[in-house]
Amino acid sequence: MAQKRILMLVGDFAEDYEVMVPFQMLLMVGHTVHAVCPGKTSGQTIKTAIHDFEGDQTYSEKRGHNFTLNADFAAVRAQDYDALVIAGGRAPEYLRLNPQVIAIVRHFMSEGKPTAAVCHGAQILAAANVLAGRKCSAYPACQPEVELAGGVYQAIGLDQAAVDGNLVTAPAWPAHPRFIAEFLKVLGTQITP
Repeated sequence: MAQKRILMLVGDFAEDYEVMVPFQMLLMVGHTVHAVCPGKTSGQTIKTAIHDFEGDQTYSEKRGHNFTLNADFAAVRAQDYDALVIAGGRAPEYLRLNPQVIAIVRHFMSEGKPTAAVCHGAQILAAANVLAGRKCSAYPACQPEVELAGGVYQAIGLDQAAVDGNLVTAPAWPAHPRFIAEFLKVLGTQITP
């Protein structure tokens, strides 16, 4: 398997599982993952949020863990990476306001590089204007943003993932087994017993 260099966009109050699980799983199978946040450097931390589904009209939110970044956002050169992962949670609502974040996402999508977004990560895809005609899942509350950006919203179970060429999306962290498996296929990662 060819090792891939993967860039991961995170920020304060990104969803805990949507940061920790893909980061650790991609490292576990041998890829290099650089987790970055605008305005922060390697060794600094972000605070995560835990979103849970407890029977309310929307998810509940609790304070999560501190997650240590392992690369500097200011030094990111998108062309040096093979793939992109966008974590969900609260962070995408403000990360999408950062012009460099938008430029990074546009690079990956215009080059057809593997790109994964979970939950509210679709807010960044929509803001980058890269969803026109593309199938995209997201947390259901993001459906209007996906559709206003020209995307074809995929209303799938919380444990499912949608794939459209290089783009892998999922509605929330319960989709991790499917989401990560599909992303690994798009990356060309083969795991054999």
